[in-house]
Amino acid sequence: MKLYRLFVFCLMASASHSQGSDFYKGERGERGERGEKGERGFPGSPGFPGNPGLGNPGLPGIKGERGDVGPLGPNGSSGQPGFPGPRGRKGQPGSVFMCGRDPVDSLRKDLDTLTRTTAQLNQGRSFDFVRRVGQKYFVSNKETDSFLKAVQLCSQRGLELALPQSEEENNVLTQLIGETIRTAWISVNNEKAEGNFGSDGKNRPLTFTKWGEGEPDGSIQVTGCTTVSENGVWRVTQHCSLSALIICQI
Repeated sequence: MKLYRLFVFCLMASASHSQGSDFYKGERGERGERGEKGERGFPGSPGFPGNPGLGNPGLPGIKGERGDVGPLGPNGSSGQPGFPGPRGRKGQPGSVFMCGRDPVDSLRKDLDTLTRTTAQLNQGRSFDFVRRVGQKYFVSNKETDSFLKAVQLCSQRGLELALPQSEEENNVLTQLIGETIRTAWISVNNEKAEGNFGSDGKNRPLTFTKWGEGEPDGSIQVTGCTTVSENGVWRVTQHCSLSALIICQI
C-alpha cells in the first residue's frame, strides 16, 4: 500500500514539474562563440544550360598577325605544256664549206672572228654606259667632241661609230643621250658627193634611216655630218666641228 502511494506521488510530482516548465520558461541565454569552419561539402550536380542571351552578336575582332611560314609541301604534278613562244630572230649566216676548201682554214677564220669579237666585248666592259640590242652593243663614256674626233676615238678602240640599222636599234641608241647633250654623232657618210648621205661611213648603202622633215638638208653642197637627237630623229649639219655625244658600237 505504501508503495502504491509512493508511485502515485512520483507521478504527480512529475506532472507538476512538466506543467511548470511550460508556464515558467526562462530567459534566452547569451550567444555562444562561432564554431570553426567545417570541411567543404561535395560538389552539387551540374545545373541545366541557361537560355541564350538577348544581346546582339559582337563585332568581328581585329585580324591577327600573320603566322610563320609552314614547311615546304611536296612538289605538285607537272602542269600542261605552255603555248609555243614567238619565233626567234633570224640568226647570222653560218660558215659555208666549199668543195675543195680547207675546213681547217675555215675553222681558223671563224676562230679569229670569235677572238676579235670577244676582245671587243671585253673592251666594251670598260665603258661607263652599255646598251645591248640583238647582237649589237652601243657603248659610251658620255664624251663629246667633233664628228672627226668621234670617228677616230671609236676606231682607236677597234670599234665603229654607232649607226642604228632598225627602229629598235634607233630607240635603244637614244637611251644613251642625256638631258644636257641632246644629240649624238652617227656613222653616215659625210661627203654629199658620195651618195647624198645615203651610205654609211664605209660607203655601204643605208638599210635604215630616220630622217626628220626636210632631211637630208639639200642646201648642204659638200660636207655634212649626221646626228641623232634624243627623240630619234636624224639630221645633217654642215657644222661638223660641233660637240656632240660620242657613241661607239660593237
